[in-house]
Amino acid sequence: MIQFDPSTTISSDFGIFGIPAKEEESKIVLLPVPWEVTTSYGSGASFGPVMVRQASEQIDLFDLETGKAYEEGYFMREYPEDLKKKNDIFKEKAQKVIQMKTELSKDKESITKLTKEVNIACTEMTNWVREQSEGILNSGKILGLVGGDHSTPFGAIQAVSKKLKGDFGVLHIDAHADLRMAYQGFEQSHASIMYNVITHEHRPKKLVQVGIRDFCEEEYDFIQSRSDITTFFDLELKKQLLNGSTWALLCQKIVEELPKNVYISFDIDGLDPVFCPHTGTPVPGGLSVDQIFFLFEAIVKSGRKIVSFDLNEVSTGGLSPDEADDWDGNVGARVLYKLCGWSIVSQKKN
Repeated sequence: MIQFDPSTTISSDFGIFGIPAKEEESKIVLLPVPWEVTTSYGSGASFGPVMVRQASEQIDLFDLETGKAYEEGYFMREYPEDLKKKNDIFKEKAQKVIQMKTELSKDKESITKLTKEVNIACTEMTNWVREQSEGILNSGKILGLVGGDHSTPFGAIQAVSKKLKGDFGVLHIDAHADLRMAYQGFEQSHASIMYNVITHEHRPKKLVQVGIRDFCEEEYDFIQSRSDITTFFDLELKKQLLNGSTWALLCQKIVEELPKNVYISFDIDGLDPVFCPHTGTPVPGGLSVDQIFFLFEAIVKSGRKIVSFDLNEVSTGGLSPDEADDWDGNVGARVLYKLCGWSIVSQKKN
């Protein structure tokens, strides 16, 4: 238990959420992954960990739902500057590929060469994440990954699958289905994360998607072809609410699709864009923060356990963290805090 007075002035030496905890004494270890190499619309997600870390310091720690879960200790590792530098190098290459394809370039040789380089770099990132995640999990900690774009947790989900021998499900909250196969030629595209997860040799028992409202026909057909994918499309959720259903009832239906152990993969653009206006690919519609928090609670109250989680696509809108509006970081930090708190409660209760 971390003993300190949360009412005191936060020191610059304190960690995430102003909690003065070391990694070895913390139950939750957060892994920052500044990577957005294959993003094709807005940029700035590689600064997500910085935005969330900065905004976290102004959160009051006591929570009516999760109490003093923070006393178990939350620790965020140092921002990996070397990975950010590598991201910047290969993002430029990926953007060149996207531009050449958009312009219908006939220089197939250059496209192939650059695409291969990007795919190798993304695989190396995933391997690094997997190794870091395995270390965190094997030390008895709860893993929380903070991206970056939504390609970043692939290695973390692999590590969880290895630890639990596949005995878990992924709750995927997002505006997008992310079920494209090698989108734009990039094998580990942010738009391919859930395709990679559910087709991997060590895949989860179930993929449950919530808030999906932007997808292609290929993705829709893929969903229909799989018994291990259940998708709660945003349009259908809203129709049911407008026709008199309640969010509590809908959450019950969502939770019933999940196995005992749950990994939460949260793309911030699953929320209504009013909460994340600078995320890379905002889509009208979506969920409120209150609805998401209610869903977290429903998972835990059902007796299920949150085994690990990720938060992605908190973005600066292409600006530096110092220039960016801090609203996205503020919302991201509060979602992360709830993910931490409910993970702790679920492990104690269930």
